Amino acid sequence: MTRKDPSGGLVISPIRNGTVIDHITAGEALNVLRILGITGSTPECLSIATNVKSKRMGKKDIVKIENRELRTEEVDRIALLAPQAKINIIRDYQVVEKKGVEIPEILKGVVRCPNPGCITNTNEPVESTFEVLDKGLHCLYCDWLIKDDIANHII
Repeated sequence: MTRKDPSGGLVISPIRNGTVIDHITAGEALNVLRILGITGSTPECLSIATNVKSKRMGKKDIVKIENRELRTEEVDRIALLAPQAKINIIRDYQVVEKKGVEIPEILKGVVRCPNPGCITNTNEPVESTFEVLDKGLHCLYCDWLIKDDIANHII
């Protein structure tokens, strides 16, 4: 439910239970939804705000997901797109847990290797494994380095 703010804007109602992902890198909210598997045909009730003013970031995105708490592997995926994101768990309209995201040193089964010759892209039962470096993501099987457009490689 939304209501009018006296200043002329819209105010998004709080959620009873679920997750609020705050401080998402501006413009990445829809990618966050995609990597969480949330589409227009999934049952979640969502609120999405993009390019909201932020003192700390200049601009940010915010996503509210009702009746869903994120798993650790989902938070790891979000960290790749939004390393400053904050995850707020809401129960009975109260924030019961608030935590930042951390990019793990090793990512298993989170990123698809773009190298078609990589063993992880064959029919072998091998899970992709990437080392997180300052210059990008390094595949530990074929040495491929992903430097750009990481969002399109997240599984």
